[in-house]
Amino acid sequence: MANRKLQDAMPLAPLKIVAMGGCSEIGKRVNEIIIARRKEALAASNKPDFMTSDYSIDNYLVDFECLRFGTGEGRAVVNESIRGSDLFIISDTVNYHETYDMHGNKMHMSPDDHFMDLKRVIMACSGHPRRITVIMPYLYEGRQHVRLINESLDCAQAMQELIRMGVETIITFDAHDNRVQNAIPNNGFDNFFTSYQFISTILNDMPDLIVDNEHLMTISPDEGGMRRAVFYSNQLGVDMGMFFKRRNYSTLVNGEHPVISMEFLGNDVSGKDVIIVDDMIASGKTVLEVAKELKKRNAARVIICATFGLFNDGLEELDQAYKEKVFDHIYTTNLCYCPSALKERPYYHNVDLSRYIALIIDTLNHDTSVNDIMNATKRIQELLEERSKNISSK
Repeated sequence: MANRKLQDAMPLAPLKIVAMGGCSEIGKRVNEIIIARRKEALAASNKPDFMTSDYSIDNYLVDFECLRFGTGEGRAVVNESIRGSDLFIISDTVNYHETYDMHGNKMHMSPDDHFMDLKRVIMACSGHPRRITVIMPYLYEGRQHVRLINESLDCAQAMQELIRMGVETIITFDAHDNRVQNAIPNNGFDNFFTSYQFISTILNDMPDLIVDNEHLMTISPDEGGMRRAVFYSNQLGVDMGMFFKRRNYSTLVNGEHPVISMEFLGNDVSGKDVIIVDDMIASGKTVLEVAKELKKRNAARVIICATFGLFNDGLEELDQAYKEKVFDHIYTTNLCYCPSALKERPYYHNVDLSRYIALIIDTLNHDTSVNDIMNATKRIQELLEERSKNISSK
């Protein structure tokens, strides 16, 4: 039905995609998928050629450059016309693998550098696109989304700045706090969830995983991720547990109140496989603490799922924890940079979101609703029903 709607609708404007530094791999994959989708749609369409001349082409990726002067100052150059186009810009703001030269030194790009390059590309467009949509899977400064004391409110400021520059819609995935969209109440903000892709990948990788209340449980590592874990538990039809951190609020250590103890709220996990669900793995300390607590409670396999694998303290602690059988599997997506060393780890699994991004871009370019692809409930239930039929038929 969704494909039929796309075939019946014409694009808002010719599609153009900018894959910013560090997004070349996923940008290339998205480009290939959209090309294939449109060739298939065009073959089934009865529209005359003059209506589809810009619809199915061999490349939707924009030729551009983000250059640097020797001082580290930057500029963006767009090497083709984007006038009147429906422009989608994909940016990975936490890709530390990208570098530039400054005073003869190799500098790794920070989130601030990536965000500035994003703005440079928008400026280089000179207001010529018909519409600009920014796809920022890891929302820039998404963890600095609320103001508690006299401090900066970076995420809100960044989104407002993009809107003032002419961006119509900002798209992200598994936002740390979805309420950050209140900063731009009159503009588009879409927060897509990755639950279907995670569940599909896990079930495909682990055919022996029994999805019922006696054998499986979802876990939230803290109170902030409870809604995410509740969604997983409801979809899978299993119980949910949560860890609650008791902190010493009388002191600060490295900018944080130290954790006194971790309390577990939930049913017995003994003998059950458990899925820890979170939006990101930063240093990995929290999720490893949770995994250790679950193993102490005699959990069977511990499966860690996080949309964004940042691993900013390296992989050594994870390697050691895996050797000690603290956890069994880690799943993260390709929505942010994933070092090749991580992909080689025996415990690591990558969840590919390229097809999902391509579907989102193709749907929005046709100016049709994304409600069906945002709602994963139906697809998850169909997936579980199909798996149950396959198991019963064996």
